[in-house]
Amino acid sequence: MVKSLVISSALLVTMGAVYAQNVPTATCKGCPASYISDEELQAYLKRAIARKQIDQQVRSVDIGKSGVAVGMVHRTRLDAPQANSVAEHDHVSEVYHVISGSATLVTGPDLVDAQRRPLTNENVRLLNGPGSNAASIRNGVTHQLKAGDAIIIPAGTGHWFTKIDDHITYLMIRVDPDKVVPLKDEAASKAYLSGQ
Repeated sequence: MVKSLVISSALLVTMGAVYAQNVPTATCKGCPASYISDEELQAYLKRAIARKQIDQQVRSVDIGKSGVAVGMVHRTRLDAPQANSVAEHDHVSEVYHVISGSATLVTGPDLVDAQRRPLTNENVRLLNGPGSNAASIRNGVTHQLKAGDAIIIPAGTGHWFTKIDDHITYLMIRVDPDKVVPLKDEAASKAYLSGQ
């Protein structure tokens, strides 16, 4: 009987050790989910159109080893590229999901006449962290974006709208592994939308 108990105990310990090795460890224990309603996103879009704003951060949350932000972006007609309008972010990658409209976007890492953005710049402080603006992109890849499309722009890759047909509205997901962007929760979002 003692031998059976020892064997059973050894078997349980072994099974426990094997099970423990196969259980993944969460990178963010106890982090809450962040819900954003369509009504809130539409309020950001309405504000963008009324105030002629381009990019607004809806949320910026800590997900453990990284930060993730959601932005609402609305750009109006553009017949030719604006001077020094190439953007590049050192730490933050972006994913665009086009909601409406269409545009030509050029991407690539080889920036022409890059200039660092000042740390006091609102985009640097609140939206996408340190980076550069440039005059153009050498050997860039041209993308014709339309409603329903998505594009991933890694940190360090320049991106440049060279033409916008009438408008383009897109949801932007920002991946912030170095957590350079300040957090923005639902309460801060509501305060922002109410003008406080």
